[in-house]
Amino acid sequence: MSGLTGRTVGEIRSLVASGEASAVEVCRAHLERARALEPRVKAFRALLDEPALRDAERVDRERAEGRPAGPLAGVPIAIKDVLCVRGAPATCGSRILESHVPIYDATCVARLRGAGAVILGKTNMDEFAMGSSTENSAFEKTANPWALDRVPGGSSGGSAAAVAAREVPASLGTDTGGSIRQPAALCGVPGMKPTYGRVSRYGLVAFASSLDQVGPFGRTVEDLARVLQVIAGHDPADSTSARVDVPDYLAGLRRGASGLRIGVPAEYFKGGMDPEVDASVRSALRLAEGLGARLQEISLPHTEYAIPTYYIIATAEASSNLARYDGVRYGHRAQGARQLGPMYVRTRTEGFGAEVKRRIMLGTYVLSSGYYDAYYLKGQRVRTLIRRDFEKAFETVDAILTPTTPTPAFRFGDKTDDPLAMYLSDIYTVTINLAGLPGISIPCGLTRERLPIGLQIIGRRFDEETVLRLASALEGELKFHQHRPPLDGTP
Repeated sequence: MSGLTGRTVGEIRSLVASGEASAVEVCRAHLERARALEPRVKAFRALLDEPALRDAERVDRERAEGRPAGPLAGVPIAIKDVLCVRGAPATCGSRILESHVPIYDATCVARLRGAGAVILGKTNMDEFAMGSSTENSAFEKTANPWALDRVPGGSSGGSAAAVAAREVPASLGTDTGGSIRQPAALCGVPGMKPTYGRVSRYGLVAFASSLDQVGPFGRTVEDLARVLQVIAGHDPADSTSARVDVPDYLAGLRRGASGLRIGVPAEYFKGGMDPEVDASVRSALRLAEGLGARLQEISLPHTEYAIPTYYIIATAEASSNLARYDGVRYGHRAQGARQLGPMYVRTRTEGFGAEVKRRIMLGTYVLSSGYYDAYYLKGQRVRTLIRRDFEKAFETVDAILTPTTPTPAFRFGDKTDDPLAMYLSDIYTVTINLAGLPGISIPCGLTRERLPIGLQIIGRRFDEETVLRLASALEGELKFHQHRPPLDGTP
């Protein structure tokens, strides 16, 4: 049944629901492919063979008993290692949580299980979701399936690579400043950041609480819609979860792009973009016009302040959230310290990597006495201006199209010695986290070196329906699914 690993979420659900394939067969096929590829790709922190097979057996048993198939019945899904999965490691890519095993499922994981999904494993990531290349993982470096000497993006690089390599048809990641959309672009798969508050954050280990959001990767836009349909919705366990009705995302996909007003922000098409990225995105814009959408130039004038604003707010929240890792309650504790102060220092020195330490120090500085007003408070004010830019733009447009990243995937080590260059990898994505908006990246072309290029679609708050609708229409014309990463000789 090796052909099972090339299927979409909908195809697998249909095969399992009809009995043409069992959930156990689907699970074994994906585990076999993952084991064959992992020595090269390293997308997973842990494959959950036995628990996954138990999940699959339950799906098959329920079908045999005549129960209706769930919307994700038998679909293998990978989970970023920043989300809690009962009985599985939740390391967040950090030594400080290397031995941490949660006793409960994150709400989004529980909803996946309730829909019949099979949790196949936990995926690699930048430590505490801080990074744009997955090179900051304390354990291994995930490779891009399109070019194994290049990064998959980050921080959800493992989740994106697992889907691109067809180890799973879908996965969950998190997006704080682009950590779903950027790796989706570099790995050539669709990936979506929903509106802040659309998906519960209960069971998500926090990086920056006002920015973090859970979202899906998939082989197609329809896959994203199917997974989002399950994980979206209010959760009383999360105080930031919104009480907003969830529409039928699948029904909305069939409406096409005709009549949509699409904004093209001038600030996103200035210098610094790779020429092949620019050409591919502009070609996608012409395709949108050909589908009946109307393009108009818009301005988002405070875009130039997005990166410094993001790295003030995100690091401030990180320094506060990560203060809990002190060696007292859980996680790593330094051995041999006889006093509390030295134990704190040694625990955090041993447990945190260089990038996490850098961001904690930046955040502590901007929150410190005498600098709070000059940095953090000013950052919050600029965040408001960025949000208002989008609000004004959406008075005249239904969606906004931009590049997802300024370049295709870069080689390992190219940016590790220059943190600012790494931070600028997210220059097109951080704005919508600051504004709390939904966004998606879909592949829109390949470079001459056959590296994927991503197109970003941004929508109004809680209007994932329009974002998915436009993405699906463009996907049908772009036909990127005809391309595959060069991972031959695998099941």
